[in-house]
Amino acid sequence: MKIIVPIDFSPISLNAARFAAQMLVGNYGATMILYHAYEDEKNANEVKAALQQLKDQLLDEAIVKIETRSEQSDDVVESLERLARHMDAELVVMAIKQRSKLSAMLQTSNSLKMIERNVCPVLVVPHDAKYTAIKNVALASDFQDVEITIPLVPVKKILGIFRPNLHIVNINSEIYVSLDEKYLAEREKMKEMFQEFRPEFYFITTYDFHETLRQFISDKKIDLILTFPRKHSFINNLIRGNNTKKLVYESAVPVLAAHE
Repeated sequence: MKIIVPIDFSPISLNAARFAAQMLVGNYGATMILYHAYEDEKNANEVKAALQQLKDQLLDEAIVKIETRSEQSDDVVESLERLARHMDAELVVMAIKQRSKLSAMLQTSNSLKMIERNVCPVLVVPHDAKYTAIKNVALASDFQDVEITIPLVPVKKILGIFRPNLHIVNINSEIYVSLDEKYLAEREKMKEMFQEFRPEFYFITTYDFHETLRQFISDKKIDLILTFPRKHSFINNLIRGNNTKKLVYESAVPVLAAHE
């Protein structure tokens, strides 16, 4: 398993690297690649030295396989996408800046741009997140065409790192007297898809999605959220202010975003 962690040497990217290293302890088939794209070729040696120093620091904190990569590039996201495809990476771990004005963040967030590129799953680490054992994972689903919209193979590989308790939750404004046939059928499909994780299902009726989700994360002691943005619509949906924005932009816990 190849996991790429782009580094710009900012505190939040260094924190994401530490998070990833600690996350991979004990996963001996995993290799973490620290990656930096620099604009000026004259900085090549300095960057290589800085990446090596970071690698040494991480190895002092966690036993994990680490490689370093750097290259000259004027487009970090384009180069990161190319590297992920070339290495057949199964995960990219990135930070997201401390909350700022959403319109500005949409223009500058490489994390959100990488999710939109749909190369592989992207784990977005909040700027101040500290790694603790990932015991409880929430999968937020609309229960619509789950066999098509959930990229099962890559997601199960990542869940296999943690072997967590899986909580599958649907938060909806419709009032459920009882689940209709469609929801029951989709629930059975997901039960089969994730059977090795013994999923528990929750259907919550509310008119305040975001507050309900925050409360659910707190009540169930959720350590990681899974979300599956629709292809080609993620950034547009963010602009419109849908639920995915809240998951990635405002979550207090890491979010794994993966396209179908």
